[in-house]
This record gives sequence, structure tokens and C-alpha cells, in this order.
Amino acid sequence: MAGSAHGHTPAAWTGVIISFIGFCVAGVFMVAANVPGFWAGVGVILLGGVVGGVMKVAGLGMPKESQAVIQARENATAAIRTRS
Repeated sequence: MAGSAHGHTPAAWTGVIISFIGFCVAGVFMVAANVPGFWAGVGVILLGGVVGGVMKVAGLGMPKESQAVIQARENATAAIRTRS
């Protein structure tokens, strides 16, 4: 799994950071018993998902693998298994 770049993109980092801030805001206002502040934090959490998705569409996320890459990976895995 160390060879994959799962989540190591500007879109993923930005979405997670914004959502984390939203969780912190919602948590503080939940403890403070402030309902509007809590829902504002939930809104920030959702905003993080939207921003991450928009950035991915803009090309800052992981590109989808082509069929050639998938086939090459399967061939390499099969070759390794036959040597073992």
C-alpha cells in the first residue's frame, strides 16, 4: 500500500483540512450549547467536501487509471505469483 498515492493530492488535503476545521468549530459550539454555531460548523464540513470535489474535477485530484495501467499491474502480479 505504500506504493500508492491514495489521498496525497492538493484536492484531498484541502478538503480534509477544511472539514477538520468544521469538525473543530462544530465541536466547540456543541460543548458551548450554541445550536447555530454547531450547524455553521456542519456547513463548513460540507463545504470541505464540495471544495475537494471541485478541485478534483479541476484536475488537482488523482487521475483515473487507464485500462493499460490496470492490465500491466495484473500482468506483473501474475508474473510474481508464478515465480513464487
